[in-house]
Amino acid sequence: MKRTSLAAVATGVQTTELQEFSLPPLADDSGLLRIETVGVCGSDVSYYKKLQSPRILGHHIVGFIEQIGETAAARWGVKAGDRVALEEYIPCGQCTFCRTGMYRSCKTTDPRAGGIRYGSTPADLSPSLWGGFSEYMYLHPNSVLHPMPAHVPPEEAALTLPLANGFEWMSLQGGVGPGKTVVIQGPGQQGLACTLAAKAAGADCVIVTGRTTSMKRLELSKRLGADHIVNIQTEDLETRVREITGGKMADVVIDVTSGGTEPITSSIAIAGRGSTVLFGAYKYRKVPEFDIDMIVTKTLKLIGVRGHSYQSVKMAVDFIASGKFPLSIMNSHDYPLEETDMALRTAGGEGEPNPLLVTVSPGKAR
Repeated sequence: MKRTSLAAVATGVQTTELQEFSLPPLADDSGLLRIETVGVCGSDVSYYKKLQSPRILGHHIVGFIEQIGETAAARWGVKAGDRVALEEYIPCGQCTFCRTGMYRSCKTTDPRAGGIRYGSTPADLSPSLWGGFSEYMYLHPNSVLHPMPAHVPPEEAALTLPLANGFEWMSLQGGVGPGKTVVIQGPGQQGLACTLAAKAAGADCVIVTGRTTSMKRLELSKRLGADHIVNIQTEDLETRVREITGGKMADVVIDVTSGGTEPITSSIAIAGRGSTVLFGAYKYRKVPEFDIDMIVTKTLKLIGVRGHSYQSVKMAVDFIASGKFPLSIMNSHDYPLEETDMALRTAGGEGEPNPLLVTVSPGKAR
């Protein structure tokens, strides 16, 4: 067995370099994961563009148990050689949030509050192997694992966490089901995941919106089950939704767009009376024209959503394993570990053209 792990370390703003790390000695309650593939998330790109301290990025992780202590094996229900999907959260397991299944809100999972999380923990914290852009990764005793069936292709397995967000937001938080009309603002990775989750939940009508620059993704959303797409630069969104719904408007709206605040106000405008509006993307700015009277008049329910639960990850794994949707068409680029820098640039729109799901596969040949 190898005694070291090669990893792509983000060492500065838009800079990564390959470094070698010693594999840590394992306690009985921990383990070691051999990375198969990692999906590049928008948060990886954000860290890459404004890095503050060196770290191994990557948290949409699928791999094989390389080594595991006896206590950890019993706790997780896995053994050496098992294939798993890994959640990014490393919860304390004791706080009120953890005890009630909301461990994504546990402070120990938030690096900004001094916590640790896979894919965003500085490399100077021992044993350094806290990210997926690496041959191996350390499995903390509080890691959250999910068995991944062997027949699932790696590029589809890498969709587990984005799809889990989709199921969390659409099914568990948004109440999407038969008879519902859903509008998804933004056809990025999260928007496409919400499209899949909404259709899987039985939504009658799914409308996906985007800009001219996102037409390829809008067209892809139709292949994944969307009933209508709206280019908000060439069509009036409110008018179009009214036409599609016969004036009823949307039952559930989610905004997963990055950047401006206009989708916040338009999401409220296209929601029908008694509807649910979810917001799943940070804007990092105030909303200048927030009409509270419209929210009261329509009796809207506004929900901020972030991350996934154990239940939604399990839903995502089961959905992927079913093979009901052509998920492989979402994977546009796959890179070896040595090309992690290009993977991050491509996912951020500055590398190869037309990125959808970008993956890094540490076992892939150069």
